[in-house]
Amino acid sequence: MPRHAKKSRRLVADGRVYMWTMRHSHRTHDDGRSMDCRHVLTLSPQPAGTGGPLRIVFADGPGRYVPGGAPFGSGDVGFTQGAGLNLHEPGAVRALLDVALAGGWQPGERRAVEVDGWSLLEPAAAARAGETSPGGL
Repeated sequence: MPRHAKKSRRLVADGRVYMWTMRHSHRTHDDGRSMDCRHVLTLSPQPAGTGGPLRIVFADGPGRYVPGGAPFGSGDVGFTQGAGLNLHEPGAVRALLDVALAGGWQPGERRAVEVDGWSLLEPAAAARAGETSPGGL
């Protein structure tokens, strides 16, 4: 039986537990067309209340893809001429978390932090491919 798409998933990194979700959203234009697609990966330190969530946002734009379905897979993000990841894959989520931590995100801070995912994508994809260690924000 497939995993429920809206249920949080568990990730353990360096002895700390996080729950994570990935959501696709967009605004609707006045004429009913979808616009401004984005994927938001949210990592919440556990236990609840021990730190604020990290929201990694991938907004659609020139030279980028944030598909809502076919022909790309759900959760895919990337540069049309470069790196890409699937935000449903635990290894991709871990690579993005590692880059955010290396860049200074503090999971114990009580406030929510939102980060532009495009600044994390290339170092995370390279680390995932085994090319380098995670870089900074």
